[in-house]
Amino acid sequence: MRAEPCGLLRNIAAILYDALIVVALWMIATAMAMLAGFRELDVVNDPLYAFYLLLVWGFYLTWFWHKGGMTVGMRAWRIRIVNEDGGLPGWGPCLTRFIVSLVSTASLGLGFVWSLFDPQQRSWHDILSRTRLLRY
Repeated sequence: MRAEPCGLLRNIAAILYDALIVVALWMIATAMAMLAGFRELDVVNDPLYAFYLLLVWGFYLTWFWHKGGMTVGMRAWRIRIVNEDGGLPGWGPCLTRFIVSLVSTASLGLGFVWSLFDPQQRSWHDILSRTRLLRY
């Protein structure tokens, strides 16, 4: 079977699946922080704690993208991330993809909606990281 570009709905389904895992990781990370002596953890009023959770989220995504080309949610929805040559992306593109995906989301999802108009169905973070999502 030939790989095809991943559509927006499939991408969102994988993101929602991964969100469950990220929330579980955040709970573990919070428990670890509490065991280390931090008690008053509040994302809104504690930018260091918010940054810590952002790092956990980013590490989950970039690790799986770099090491296997897919997160757990992407595996469930049969999506793979590849670089321009069709191989696994390096750490730099994975980190770029994560950071720009935050911008894609913060702009009311416009970075994701962009994939509906791009001939290769790429979002902003695909374009800037020189990666793409493929169905397999």
